[in-house]
Amino acid sequence: MKKKAEWPRRLRSQEWYGGTSRDVIYHRGWMKNQGYPHDLFDGRPVIGILNTWSDMTPCNGHLRELAEKVKAGVWEAGGFPLEVPVFSASENTFRPTAMMYRNLAALAVEEAIRGQPMDGCVLMVGCDKTTPSLLMGAASVDLPSIVVTGGPMLNGYFRGERVGSGTHLWKFSEMVKAGEMTQAEFLEAEASMSRSSGTCNTMGTASTMASMAEALGMALSGNAAIPAVDSRRRVMAQLTGRRIVQMVKDDLKPSDILTKDAFENAIRTNAAIGGSTNAVIHLLAIAGRVGVDLTLDDWDRCGRDVPTVVNLMPSGKYLMEEFFYAGGLPVVLKRLGEAGLLHKDALTVSGETMWDEVKDVVNWNEDVILPAEKALTQSGGIVVLRGNLAPKGAVLKPSAASPHLLTHRGRAVVFEDIDDYKAKINDDALDIDETCVMVMKNCGPKGYPGMAEVGNMGLPPKVLKKGITDMVRISDARMSGTAYGTVVLHTSPEAAVGGPLAVVRNGDMIELDVPNRRLHLDIPEEELARRLAAWTPNHDLPTSGYAWLHQQHVQGADTGADLDFLKGCRGSAVGKDSH
Repeated sequence: MKKKAEWPRRLRSQEWYGGTSRDVIYHRGWMKNQGYPHDLFDGRPVIGILNTWSDMTPCNGHLRELAEKVKAGVWEAGGFPLEVPVFSASENTFRPTAMMYRNLAALAVEEAIRGQPMDGCVLMVGCDKTTPSLLMGAASVDLPSIVVTGGPMLNGYFRGERVGSGTHLWKFSEMVKAGEMTQAEFLEAEASMSRSSGTCNTMGTASTMASMAEALGMALSGNAAIPAVDSRRRVMAQLTGRRIVQMVKDDLKPSDILTKDAFENAIRTNAAIGGSTNAVIHLLAIAGRVGVDLTLDDWDRCGRDVPTVVNLMPSGKYLMEEFFYAGGLPVVLKRLGEAGLLHKDALTVSGETMWDEVKDVVNWNEDVILPAEKALTQSGGIVVLRGNLAPKGAVLKPSAASPHLLTHRGRAVVFEDIDDYKAKINDDALDIDETCVMVMKNCGPKGYPGMAEVGNMGLPPKVLKKGITDMVRISDARMSGTAYGTVVLHTSPEAAVGGPLAVVRNGDMIELDVPNRRLHLDIPEEELARRLAAWTPNHDLPTSGYAWLHQQHVQGADTGADLDFLKGCRGSAVGKDSH
């Protein structure tokens, strides 16, 4: 257990606010125009409430209200709360993709913390990329920090059917293409998908990353699943505000919590909850910021034998509301601990160990959080595939895949990029059937750019009309956490940098062998070498702005797709005063 720092002591914020010099009066005096009394600058912890609220980030649209509860908690604990707006990378709005801006958001958050008089930070997050970007930025500065999420939406319902945000969007869209649902019915269903404030109510990326924050020990126990509109979400926010003040006094920092054991706990948790494949790329990036040696092999090693016991869409049938009522993530963590799959002594932001937090919780619904013997899949987690088509790895989520396709050999039907896919997929003349393997290129970190969530390519209507709902799909793209199917993602190296995916041709045979972790392009080695030697890039390159910076410096999906000049680079949290 980490030894608590001496208290009282001079805090970082006093570099700005403590004393009588001209520079201090400059900083402190301007703050007083908001009506703050002089004694608030007496050395008490200054808490930055980093808020990703935005009208254009609907998942986080209620965070301003929630921030008031955080402030109340900070005041109660004797701190000085100051709310700071930070970059909000909306999954629903940003083009070409929010993932392109995750690193920019992380960089902006890092400098917002480093350049301002904060002693500790509350990270107010929700929408997919806001959680990893704030964790990455906070980890880089390494001031005491704690996560509070906005929480998931309430269940959706359409004509008596439980509707999961995202998951049913994909399902209903395919039904329209198959002629099983009219466009008018699709529009009617739209109104039922998002009926309250909050993030996706499935185990999509937002709920997954909320769970990852809790499993890493960076959020208070129980934070992940409380619905956005439940009064207990506001209580959680207020308790988080109280807790960050004590964390500053104890000097409990992200580097104390984000250890290799913490990441292994998170990987196993992701397997147990049937979490999003996006967690792979985000946890790799967060680990890189704190210098923890985390690799794709750790994902396969830690997750391979963990059963998926959370019965939520897209893998199962329930939604986050039921998950919360059943006991939420603490029940899952307790299950892992009882099975010997949890590092019980991992430290959390509460100051207690993970096991102390969860050992007494109760599962209130064993149809939502299943017994191990009734798991959705006995070998959950994220499968890491390798072979001549993915020398640096590719990933697949078995709990969302069709068992009969986990070992498959089929003819490649190739789409050069997302535009080529859109132009061809609905054409009845497309030479494709359900035995084929759909391949899409140039959708990785550099190729899209930004690595969009287009990997779960919709099936062609001619196949859907046969009643077929799944085919093997391979790309260097990502997939929404709300999506499902036998989808191989994050294929590395990506096509845009000349990875083997770039030279796959129509008619090539591809073998997928999930039990043996193999992804193979069935052509002679000499032919593959000839194709790679003759390859030239065919995607457009940005010439200015952040898009250019991203293109020049983004790393591959296999290491987290962070910018190469930021990984493993923690800098000083206090700079020189220029006044």
